[in-house]
Order: sequence, then C-alpha cells, then structure tokens
Amino acid sequence: MRIIALVLLCLYSNLTLYSQDCNYTLEGKIIDLHDGTALSGATIIVVGPETAYLSDLDGKFIVNGLCNQEYKLQISHPECNTKVFTVSMNTEIVTKAFRIEHHLEELNQITISGNAYATKSETLLENTISQEIVESYSNGSLGDVLNTLSGVSSLNTGNTVVKPVINGLHSSRVTIINNGVRMQDQEWGAEHAPNIDLNTASNITVLKGASALQYSGDAVGGVVVSEPLRVALKDSLFGKTILTAASNGRGGSITSTLTKSYENGWFASLQGTLKRFGDFEAPDYVLSNTGFFERDASIRVGLNRISYGVEGYYSIFKNKIGILRASHLGGAEDQVVAINSERPLIIRDFTYDIDVPRQEVTHHLAKISAFKKFDNLGKVSFQYNFQKNNRFEFDIRRGDDADKASVDLELTTHDIALDLLSDLSENTTLKTGITGVYQSNFADPTTGVRRLIPDYDMYKFGGYGVVDFTLSENLLLEGGLRFDYTYMDVFKFYRTSLWEERGYDELFPELVIEDLGDQLLTNPELTFNNFSGTVGATYRFNDIYNLFFNYALASRAPNASELFSEGLHHSASRIELGDLRFNSEVSQKISLTLQRNASNYSFTVNPYINFIEDFIVIEPTSVQQTIRGNFQVWEYRQTQASLVGVDINFETPLTSQLDFDTQFDIVKGRDKTRDLPLINMPAATLKNRLQYNMPKIKNLQLSLQSEYVFRQNEFPDTNFEVFIPQTETFEVVDVSTPPDAYHLLHFGANMDFKVNSKSNLNFGLRITNLLDTSYRNYLNRLRYYADDLGRNIQLNIKINY
Repeated sequence: MRIIALVLLCLYSNLTLYSQDCNYTLEGKIIDLHDGTALSGATIIVVGPETAYLSDLDGKFIVNGLCNQEYKLQISHPECNTKVFTVSMNTEIVTKAFRIEHHLEELNQITISGNAYATKSETLLENTISQEIVESYSNGSLGDVLNTLSGVSSLNTGNTVVKPVINGLHSSRVTIINNGVRMQDQEWGAEHAPNIDLNTASNITVLKGASALQYSGDAVGGVVVSEPLRVALKDSLFGKTILTAASNGRGGSITSTLTKSYENGWFASLQGTLKRFGDFEAPDYVLSNTGFFERDASIRVGLNRISYGVEGYYSIFKNKIGILRASHLGGAEDQVVAINSERPLIIRDFTYDIDVPRQEVTHHLAKISAFKKFDNLGKVSFQYNFQKNNRFEFDIRRGDDADKASVDLELTTHDIALDLLSDLSENTTLKTGITGVYQSNFADPTTGVRRLIPDYDMYKFGGYGVVDFTLSENLLLEGGLRFDYTYMDVFKFYRTSLWEERGYDELFPELVIEDLGDQLLTNPELTFNNFSGTVGATYRFNDIYNLFFNYALASRAPNASELFSEGLHHSASRIELGDLRFNSEVSQKISLTLQRNASNYSFTVNPYINFIEDFIVIEPTSVQQTIRGNFQVWEYRQTQASLVGVDINFETPLTSQLDFDTQFDIVKGRDKTRDLPLINMPAATLKNRLQYNMPKIKNLQLSLQSEYVFRQNEFPDTNFEVFIPQTETFEVVDVSTPPDAYHLLHFGANMDFKVNSKSNLNFGLRITNLLDTSYRNYLNRLRYYADDLGRNIQLNIKINY
C-alpha cells in the first residue's frame, strides 16, 4: 500500500510539473516579406501536437499550452510559398512576426531594385506604358513611345532625334532614370536624344511633375523612369527576340534578351540591339542624309535574397545619326530661299550612307547597387554609378579637316547614393537619402572650331526626405523636402568683344586669369543652392473614383549650355549664346487629377498650372554669316513664365469586342515679362482610337487611330531681316509662323501563335500616316526645310522562349 501511494505521488508530481512547463503562449503575426502588410487567412500548423490555426484580419494568431522547448511551425497562405519556422519557447509569452512571400506570381518576377525608389510619388498619378506597347516600338526611340501618353509630346530634329516634352517642358527640365540611374548625357541640347536603348525597358513610368524628390529636385517638367524586366525567383531560363522591318527608311532592327535565374536568388541577363536605317522619306521626296545606325548591349548580374541583395549592371549605347543635308546651307540668300521653299533645296537618291552633317554618340553606363532590410530600421540601399558620354558632331568642312569633328565632348559622371525606406508606424512611411555627384566635361580643343561648351568640373551634393502618412483608408498625405548644392569650376575662353558687349568686364573682372588680346581666359566658379519640396494628398472616394492633389516646388540650376554657350552648335545648325549672369529657375506647379476606373468607362482629367521664376528660354534673334555658311543665332534669356494646361484620357468598351479611347492635351505657355506667348510650346492634340478584339482567333487585335494636331496659334514673333548681297535688299526670315494643322491615321494589328508549351510567337503590323499625308510639326526643328515622314509600314515579329 505504501508503494502504491508513492507511485501515485510521483505521477501527480510529474503531472503538476508538466502543467507548469506547458502553459507558454505564442503570439504570432503573419506579414508580407516585402512590404510588411498583414496577411489574413494564413494556415499555421504546430508540428508535434499537430494543431492548426488561422490568422485573423490583422494577420494575428495565438497558440496556448506550449511547453518550454523548440517547435516547428508550418505556415502557408494562398499564392505564397509554404515555409517552416523554428520557434524557441523560452519565456511564458513569446511574440514573433513571421514573414512569408506573398503573391507568388508577382514574386516570381521580383528582383532587387538597387535603390529606394519602390514608390515614386503617392500624390501624382503615374502614367505607365506597358511592356506590350514598349515592344511595339522596338525599332524606335524613347521619345517615340512616350509620345503615346497624353500630355507628353516630342521635340524633334528630323525623325531620328526625339526628345520627350512633358507638359511643355523638355531637355534639362525632364529627369530620365534608366535602370535606377539618372542619365547624364549632355541632355541640355535640343537635338540631343536620350541615350537609352528602348528594348532594355520592361515598362516606363512618367510623372508629370517634380514630386519624386528621391530622383531629383530639378525635374521642373517631370520624371521618366525606365525599369528593366524583373527577374524570376526560381530556376528558369527564358528570353525573347524581336525582329522589325519598316518600309520608310528601308531598314529594321533585331533585339534579343536572355535571362537565367536560380531559386537561391542569383540571376544574370544579357541583352543586345542592332538598328539600321537608310534615308527616310516624306510623301513627295527623300529626306537626304537622315539614316541612322545604332548598336547597344547590356549585362546584369545579381543576387536577390529578398532581405538583402546586390546587382551589377553595364550597358553601352552607340548611335550614328544623319542630320538632314538641306538644313545646312550657305549664305543668307540660301537661308531665305530654303525657309520659303516648299521642298528641300537638296534632294538626293536613297542611300544607307550617313554623310555630314551627322552625330556620333557613345554612352557607357555602369552601376553597382546593394540593399539590406533591417527589422527595426527599414530598407537601406546603396548605389554607385559611372557614366561616360562621348559626343561628336560633324559639320560640312573642306580640306584637311573634312573628316574631323567640329564638336568633340567627353562627359564623365560619378554618382553615389545612400537611401533609407522605413515604416515609422503602420500609417507612416519615410524615404530619406543623400547623394553626391562629380562630373567632368572635356571639350577637345583640336577640332579647330571654337568650343561651344567649355571644360568644367561640377560637384553636387543633395539630401531629401519624403513622408507618406495614411490618415484613413481613403486619405493619404505626402510631404517632402530636398536640398541640392552645386559647385562649378569652369575654364572658358571668351571673345573680348563679347565679354565687353555683355558688360562682363565690369561685372566679373576678377574672373579673367589671362588676357590674350582678342580673347580672354576666364575661370568662373559658380555655386547654386536649390531647395525643392512637395505637398500632396490622395483621396479615394470608393473603388472607382480617386482624387490626386499635388503642389511641387522645383529649383533647377542653369546648365553649362545656358551659362556658357558661345559658338556654332553644328547638329542644331545654329549659333547659340548663353549668359553668365543666370540664376536658378524656380518652379511652382499645382496639379489636380480626377480618376475613374470602372468596367463600363474610365477617365482621368488632369488640369495643372506651373509658375516659373527666372525661366530660361532660347529663341532666334538674327542670322550670322560664318566661313562655314549662314546660321541663325539663338540666344538664351531669363523671364517670368507660366504654363497652364490640361490632359484628358477617356476609354470605354462599346461592345464586348470593340473598345474606344481618346486623349486630349493642351498647354499654354506665357512669357509674363514681355506679355507674349512662349516659343516652342506643343500644339493641342486630339487622339481617338478604336480597337477590335477577337481573342478566339489567335488573340487578334485590330486598331485604327486618328491623330489631329491643331495649329499652334499662340507664338512669339521672332522674325528678323537679313541683307542679301546679290540683290542689295533686306529679306524677312520667317522662323516664327507655325505650320498648319494636320490629321493622320494609323493602323495596327496583332496576332499570337503558340509555338510549343514554352514559346509564343507574336506578329504585329503597324502603319503610321496611313494616307501618306504631307505635314510639318511645329516642334520639329527641321520643319523650316522639309516635310515630316510619309507612310511607314512596319512589321514586328516577337518570340518568347
């Protein structure tokens, strides 16, 4: 009996001890690995007792009755990878967050961005161009594809040099981000196209304003972000090849991309493009010397472990571009005749040869980036970029210098950035960062021509902070500040006559370091302190209507061209004169966007107003005779300006297979100092498109687009007189009067074919200017000399593998 009592006592003691050790509690929360959002409905299985739990609406769950030991938890969620975690129950209450990969289909495409730019702006409507549209412009340029958006037009030098114009502004006022790198490629020139291979982009986003302070504070016009393909987080090998052929220019292009990825996060991607076109044609004649030859390549290698990663990237862009031969003429009489003529004065037979005048551009871009996510801090990103831009402009020269470039510029840029993206609370997100830039420009003096842009070293330092605050489910607020410091150390030769004519001898006598008689060597050292900021709000009325409000303050230091130009810009076919006295531009833009997204119809209406203090404008003032011919003189000046406009988009399904969409945009620019219209403002444009979809017939799509460009009726009178020696008379050179309105039709068709289980083939046909209409665009800088492009039939063949 005593033995039985002793056994029962031991058993009771053990049960009491077990009860004491197994009253531990696990308080868990399931969250998205990437953005920290709570995941409801996750299944949690505790291995051992094999008990199952579900996370609540806040992603939380509680497990009671655990012992002081390690447990295995198997956690799964729809569209997530099932993952096993180990938890040590070493205290009575353990609180732990479990991060899993949500939206598996999306994550199979996610790669590291190498920066903190995941969110561009919360209070500006982002205009995104899909990969499908980007691919349809495979043999075109960045400016061509951006022109498909309302509010975005293009400033052309012929048909091959295309610069994006956002709400009436272009060049240095538009920041272009290529694979996380801000492009530094002599963008100040009106005929300097972005040095980007369009085929490296998976999608392109446009922000019509300066609110994305993480990119820059000087994007007075807006920001263009070109993003590469997101690499799969799985073992895969895939690629695509796009072949194009076009009737106008009698050329085509080929581009291929091959990507290898691994489940452990490593990936590599190779890409290359080749484009070759001969002379393009207007409806009635050949546009002589307008072909181009482009060669591009890039490589990406990286590791993405979700919580940390690193990426290396290198690209080379080479382009040889012909400039319309008829735009470079001789004396004043030829200039007058050319502008007044309905046909170019020089028309030759079609050829693939690219003669003078021409541009040759080579752009190298290299970057190394890395990021790390810290639980109590956020995502820290580091990036170093290197860019080298070599630009040659060849003029019509004779003798021993015939093959020598008239402009030879080498621009080298080093850029470093450190960014932090952190969640201050469930409702507040902070983006901060600092940047440093060193840039050196070398203008080769052996060209035998006065250097248009001088040698200079530039140092820039900046810092920004942007806070997003979710006030409620429907209301989000955003505010940010940025400061940029710019220092320029310049060495420039001035003609003594110009130095005195501008009054520089009295204003800046200390800048002269050597007097050479007819010219002076100067050393300007300039500093600019620029503040930028943004305040905005996004209100979501329901699942259909959104309202965006944004106020952006942007401050832009004048570029080297605006400050120091003094000479013949050969590919622009004009003499340009800058001004050493310029201040920074300061822009204040207010924009409001109402958006409706619904199945029956959708629209966006985006009115805006932009007040710019010390706006830098360049305009023609006279014609000057040189030993190389007769050229227009364009001078920079500062004024007070305003730009007011509206962008409208509307789309609706007319039937189950027929869709209709329309775009309209208009902007009015005003020189408030002189009470005159601003020069080179885009004309109002109306685009209407019908698309017929037949998914059962190889996903056939047929589209017809109408594009009506109104006449620009508001323009300054910048005409001037020139003396004609042959007749000893003065003739008016009309460089102001815009061309007439015009209407174009474009046709498109697409079909998909299944090659095998892993490959698809897409055939695309696009016909631009279907009716072969003769027209001239106000923003084509060569409109004085020739019509724009005639009909172009383009065939695209794309295969995914």
